[in-house]
Amino acid sequence: MIDSDAVRLALDDGVATVTIDRPDRKNALSQEVSDGLRKALATVEGRGARCLVVEGSGGAFSAGGDIAAMREGIEGDAPIDQRVRELERTTSETLARLITYPLPTVAKVDGPAVGAGANLALACDLQLASDRASMGFVFRNVGLSVDAGTSYLLPRVVGENVAKELVFTGEILDAERAGEIGLFNHVYPTEEFDERADELVERIAAGPTVALRHAKRLLGEGLEKSVDRAMTDEAVAQGVVFESADHEEGVEAFLEGRDPEFEGR
Repeated sequence: MIDSDAVRLALDDGVATVTIDRPDRKNALSQEVSDGLRKALATVEGRGARCLVVEGSGGAFSAGGDIAAMREGIEGDAPIDQRVRELERTTSETLARLITYPLPTVAKVDGPAVGAGANLALACDLQLASDRASMGFVFRNVGLSVDAGTSYLLPRVVGENVAKELVFTGEILDAERAGEIGLFNHVYPTEEFDERADELVERIAAGPTVALRHAKRLLGEGLEKSVDRAMTDEAVAQGVVFESADHEEGVEAFLEGRDPEFEGR
């Protein structure tokens, strides 16, 4: 479905699963991976998917930036403005697309998610982790500031003070600690990880897709609005959702005392 050896896409029963398949480099976000992710996101639209899952292969989520490519940049003679444009065009553009993606998105983090790889996880709506997962914002360890949306994503999850500590120290948190401060929604035993994570994904995918699309957008915009504007926008969205088949099904199911069977329309 996509022309990339580094990224695989599967669509099954309303769930689109995007797998970064570069285990020899711990799924580092190379140009090829970023291109593959953007193509996968574009391919999913219009295919009837109701939830998007992002995962890594080979016991890692993503090791973040490609250090070998960084060395090439240091040794090369490309001007700084060109390197900035390339950064914006690759990882940053991909993560920005994921943050605003209309479907509910879930990161399945089994193994390390560091640097830009941590931001790839946070760019999703939910972060589900195995107990062998870890997360760190380690840019300072290679002498860099932050990129790939760290300054936008991290303070919104853990607060400004904690975000500064994580960035200033480059500490890599184990799954338990990352869960305690909100970087992971749930941490599951490794042997149960796929089963329990997939249960939650399936529950989301079985939901009222039109309503969840609007809910996601409204929640993402909420921190930037006044309460009056937020409530007005919510009312407008409900006006759209009132016309959906899933709303009708939800009301009928409630009145009949049964579980709704949403169709995503």
